[in-house]
Amino acid sequence: MTVISTTAVGQGPVAGTGEGFARLLGLGELRGVPLAEVDAVAALQHRVDRKYLIPVRSAARLVEELAGTHHILDIRGRRTTQYRSTYFDTPHLSAWRAHNQGRRRRWKVRTRLYAEDRICRMEVKTKDGRGATVKHAHRIEADAHGRLEAGTETAAFVDAVLLAAGVDVTTADLAAAGEVHYRRAALADLEAGSRLTLDGLLTCHRDGRTAALDDGYVLVETKGTARPAPADRCLLALGARPLSISKYVIGLSLLVPGLPDNNMRHLARTRFHTDPQPTAPAARPERTLPA
Repeated sequence: MTVISTTAVGQGPVAGTGEGFARLLGLGELRGVPLAEVDAVAALQHRVDRKYLIPVRSAARLVEELAGTHHILDIRGRRTTQYRSTYFDTPHLSAWRAHNQGRRRRWKVRTRLYAEDRICRMEVKTKDGRGATVKHAHRIEADAHGRLEAGTETAAFVDAVLLAAGVDVTTADLAAAGEVHYRRAALADLEAGSRLTLDGLLTCHRDGRTAALDDGYVLVETKGTARPAPADRCLLALGARPLSISKYVIGLSLLVPGLPDNNMRHLARTRFHTDPQPTAPAARPERTLPA
């Protein structure tokens, strides 16, 4: 039986205010903007995602380069948010395998908790015919994070989205398969209608084991149209190149014995590390990223 270890909000392995993360990336230099304004011009539920794994210093340089055009999501003075996502999959990890094999009908089902705000959503991500990501979200109670129960309104939402996307899976086939924690900063170019996120202090959990991204790296994701955004051009100028990378896929690649090799495994083994022994996530002070 798969065991997903969860902890109280604000008490997990990457708990804390995120002030150190914000300081290292220079987020205080950006102009703040409320969530409603970001959603009004750059919600991007149907989008093209490009992902980059870069050193912290390069991420700070990127923020500096974008300061003239991008605002940062500011929630009552807080410029980062602690994310906790529980992913659901079949016993044979069909979602993991679909991503690993690059299938056209890829999908993910997860609950996402915005820890400080106690906001939670059930999210289903699919691909359209052109390979763009389509995200569907349904608001749920914070206490329902990590749960997907048959016969509920939430289960009906998940089933309807998967059916419409041509995915032959229902909620009756799904169970919690892994949990991912990280701290995120979100930037938006309000004129261009594009945005990007910077994720650090990233950990993946399953069966009492943990895989963590090395502290010196940040996962950057641009979200826009098929045309590369200014942020993508800045990243290319910094020497970064887009990667096919998934937090969930990497996490299970490292934490589930016997899974087939995949293109992410070398990256996972060079940029992530795992606990040597199965242990449940324990409370500890927030890690501070190196400069």
